[in-house]
This record gives sequence, C-alpha cells and structure tokens, in this order.
Amino acid sequence: MEQDVTSPKALCVKNIVVSALAGTLTIAAMAQAASLPSRMGYSYYTEQFLALVLGLSLAIIFLVTGENKERARSGGDTALDWLLSVTGLGLSLYVMLAYPRLVSQAMSLPWDALLVGGALFLLVLEGLRRSVGWTLVIVVLVIVGYGMIGHLVPGALQTREVAPQRLAVYLAFDPNGLLGLTLNVAATVVVAFVFFGQLLLRSGGADFFNDIAMSTMGHKRGGAAKISIVASGLFGSISGVVVSNIVATGVVTIKLMIQSGFRRTTAGAVEAVASTGGQIAPPVMGAVAFLMADILQKPYSEIVVAAIVPALLYYVALFVQADLQAAKQDIKPLDLSDAPTTAAVLSRGWVFILPFAAIVTALFWFNQPAETSALWGGAAALMIGMTVGYGETRMVLRDLWAASVEAGKSITQIIMISAAAGFIIGVLNVTGLGFAATFALVDLGQGNVFVLLLISALVCLILGMGMPTVGVYLLLAVLIAPSLVQSGVEPIAAHLFIFYLGMMSMVTPPIGIGAFFAAAIAKASPMATAWESMRFGWTAYIVPFLFVFSPALLLIGDPMEIAIAVTSAVLGVYAISAAFVGWFHGPAGQGRRALVGLAGVALLLPPGIGGAHTLWINAAGFAVLALLWITARAERNDSPALTENGQG
Repeated sequence: MEQDVTSPKALCVKNIVVSALAGTLTIAAMAQAASLPSRMGYSYYTEQFLALVLGLSLAIIFLVTGENKERARSGGDTALDWLLSVTGLGLSLYVMLAYPRLVSQAMSLPWDALLVGGALFLLVLEGLRRSVGWTLVIVVLVIVGYGMIGHLVPGALQTREVAPQRLAVYLAFDPNGLLGLTLNVAATVVVAFVFFGQLLLRSGGADFFNDIAMSTMGHKRGGAAKISIVASGLFGSISGVVVSNIVATGVVTIKLMIQSGFRRTTAGAVEAVASTGGQIAPPVMGAVAFLMADILQKPYSEIVVAAIVPALLYYVALFVQADLQAAKQDIKPLDLSDAPTTAAVLSRGWVFILPFAAIVTALFWFNQPAETSALWGGAAALMIGMTVGYGETRMVLRDLWAASVEAGKSITQIIMISAAAGFIIGVLNVTGLGFAATFALVDLGQGNVFVLLLISALVCLILGMGMPTVGVYLLLAVLIAPSLVQSGVEPIAAHLFIFYLGMMSMVTPPIGIGAFFAAAIAKASPMATAWESMRFGWTAYIVPFLFVFSPALLLIGDPMEIAIAVTSAVLGVYAISAAFVGWFHGPAGQGRRALVGLAGVALLLPPGIGGAHTLWINAAGFAVLALLWITARAERNDSPALTENGQG
C-alpha cells in the first residue's frame, strides 16, 4: 500500500528538495555555458553533463507532477513518486560517472548498459507523460516500435534491421540519441535564456514593460488591448513560455480590457495571441532563434533578420483588429491621469536596454555562443537589479537563488521533450527511418510543394497540441523540416514554417492551451476564446505559406522586390483584418467587407508567386483598396455622428 504523507512538514521537505534540485540544475547549466569546468582544468564528455541535467529534471518532474496532482500540490506525494525521483536521479548519475566506460564498451552490449538504458527510456516516457500528456509518449512509442519492425515492412518505408538490445544501448548512450543535440541545446541555450528572463523580470523589467506599454498605448482608443499587445509581446519574447506569459500579464491586462468594454472572449483572445506571438518577435524569440541557428548551422543574425517581417505582419494584424474592434464598439482610451508619462518611464527604465545590448554585443561583435551571450545579458540584468532597479523594485542576493530555482523548475518540461526528441532522432538515424519518412512524405505530396505544406501544417498543429513551443519546434525540426527542405524549400523558410504552425497549436482548437488559460482568467468560454484567437492570429496560418514561395518576405533577395513585397503585405494584412472586424473608416456592410477582403488578398500575394502577373494583381488590389478608402472617408465626413466620435 502506498504511503500518503500530507503533513505540512512533508510539503516543506518536498519544497526544499525540489528547490535544491532545480537550483542545482540551473547552476550546472550556467557553469557549462560559461565553460567553467574546462577553464578549471576538468575534462569530460558533454554527455556526462547532459546525464546530470536529465537526472535532476527527472527527479523534479516526479515530485512536482505527482501521480495524484492534487495531493502533490499539498505535499501528499506517494512513495512511488519519491522512488521514481530517486531512481531517475541515481541512474543518471551512474551514467554520468560511468559514461566513458559505457560508451567504449557499447558495441559489446554490457549488461549494465542494457539495464540502465532500458530503465532511462521508461523513466523519460513516464516523465514525459506527467509533464505534457500522452500525445508525445504515443509518438515516441510508435516510432521506436516501428524502428524494431520496420525491416519487415515492404516498400518505401522499409528500414534496416536493428536488434532491440542494440537499439536500447544506441538510444541511451550514442550522441545521436538521448544525450544528443536536442538535449544539449535545451540544457544550455534554453536554460540560459530562461534564467536571463527570470533575472530581468526580478530586476524590475516586468514593471518597466507594463509601464511603457501603459504610457504609450493607454491614451489611445482601445488602449487596454494595445497595452496587452505591447506588454505581452515584450514579455513573451523573453520568457518563451506562453502559459506563464498569459498568467503573468493577463491577470492585469485582461481585467483592463473587460473593464474598458471589450467582450470577455475578445479580451482572452487578444492576450493569448499577443503572448503566443512574443516567441516570433526578434531578437530573443523565446530562445527558438538560437535553437534554429544551431540546427541549421547558420549565424543567429540570419534567423533574426528572416523573422522580422513575419513577426511584423503578425502584430500588425493583431493591432489593427484590436484598434478597429475598439472603434466599432466605441471603446474609449483609459483614464491615465495618475499614470507616469512615457518620458518619466524611460528616464527610470532606459537601463533595461543594456541587457539586450549586452546579448547583441556578445553575439555579433565577440562571436560568443548563444548561451554565453545570455549570461552576458543576465549579468547586466543582475547588476541593474542590484544597483538601480525600477521604482521600488530592487534585487537582493536571495532573488538570485529564487531565479535559479524558478528557471530550473520551468525548464524540466522542455528537458523531457528534448529527451524524447533524442529518442526519435536516434531511431531515425540508426534504422534509416528518417530518410524513408522524408521520401514518403515528399511522395505523398506528389511533387506538389503546396500539398506537402498543407500536410505538414496539419501535422504541425496536431503534434503541437498541449506542448510548449520550444519542444514543438524541436520535434517538428526532426520529423517535418527535412521533407520540406528535400522538396526544395529554403531551409530557413522550412524551419520558420514549422515554428509558426507549431506555435499556433497553443491557440488552435480543440486543445488551444494558451487560449484556454486566457479564457479562464477572463471567465469566458474556452472554445469561443480559441476560435476568436484564431481570427486575431490569422496571419500565422497564412504568411508561412507565402514566405515559403516568396523568400522576399524573409528579406532574402532583390531589395526592390523585398520593398514591394513587404509594403504590399502590410497593406494586405490591414485590409483583411478590417474585413474580419467589419470596420473600414466606419461600419462596413457585407458588400464592402467582401471587397476590402478581396483587395487584401490581392495585396497579400507576394511577387515570388506568379512573378510579373502578381505585381498586376497587387496593383489592382491597391487601386480597389484606395477607392474604397476614399469612398468610406467621404461617407465618414458626411456622417456627423462618426465625425464627432473620431471613429476611423
């Protein structure tokens, strides 16, 4: 019979243990990012460090997400939870210490390698199930299972035969398996940026972001929604965790939106979409830009430059819809008589530019790795928090430990997903399934890139359900991106495509976790909020298809073509967004909405699709939109009610 300890003392003990484990995880990752062990003369395999991180993460996962979550929150963990926690940590430490011998004897399949490899596989799957649910567990089991029987399958999906015991050792100890690239990136780059975000926020950065959003946007119509967009976008770029972002900013912004007159579903949708989009906003992009740079072996600067226009179009659509919705509902600006001015906010908070400047300087001038650059930014944030702060907020030494603990706790989910991605990569490599799957997916598209993109988009949305975006990207970069690149898609475009579509699973029904959290705060219908979120974030479903066919939207190609494509796309996004809301310099009837929408579609088509013919379509769209604008403006000037209200 399982022991159930529910006393306050048990909860206190568990909290102390979890904090110690999480803090240790972050400290180990920061030491690795700073190359401290090698600087002190220690030589070791990277896989040994990764085994330590994996063990700490497993230990935390089993305690924080106990089998009975309600009891786990009150300290009532079962003996099984503690046993799994200790076992996961113990086996990982064994791998860390014995790794040189295990890897050198791997071909002879020693008994301890088989035992430990099999046990870690099961422990990671259980940790994965507890942290993100069954979806990814099933994906891993199906792929590993297929890897063992794939040699019996005739046709294009046939794989080479690999004995189960050899597969177990390969997945556990080979650098292409569990302790491979995905886990390494998560344990260094992602941890470093999560820690940087924690330091920045504890130094007063969160208050600065909220105040700058309030002072710049609060005096405009629908100011509450615009505050949400700016604050959540800034916060989300750093945090990279959509749900945490929604909870941190949404408790204030959603309430403001509802009080100012927005519907509850609209308030939840705006917050969910703004928080989700922070991950595509340069320069930090929730750390995915650095993962993409590592996987593609391209400079970080190329990823950031390519992401600028798609992010711009995403936020233009969101901002325009929020603005026009406010005009349609006659939602007034906020009363900011007691709020500080923009000049006052900047005079107190301009120093928060320095951490970002430190990251950019480290990356571009000193060619430092992403994780080291994050340490530079974290050091700057720490100094600012300790010396200057923001308003009444100052950091003390215990905040440094608290930031380490929080970073360690929040990264464990990503560690589990990265470990699972390592299993998948290992199977794809050792059995040849990766090549076979890429060939089969390309063949399914029948040589038609658009059909392949549609199939890939559907897979991205399904696989991304309920998972954090960094984990979604890591998984899709292994399963989907290679087939797109094989079909001739520009590698950066292929990876941004899967990133955008995977990201939107956070707000897409039926499991739009981000939209559901925002709906809970807004006390709105979860499904209604998710559907409205899709409307606000519509560009993330469409623009990826466009930049695949027209790299000009990724700022790749001829400058004149880029200028035309970007200008036309911005106008197209504005027009389609206006058609969605039904407001174009005043109320737009069904006929005008349809014409504005069609003009927007014509403008949104980039020159890379259809060449010179597309330019004529762009021109026609611009002419129709201009004519509709002039007509609507004249009608507004002839309407005293609209003119007095300043609606436009």
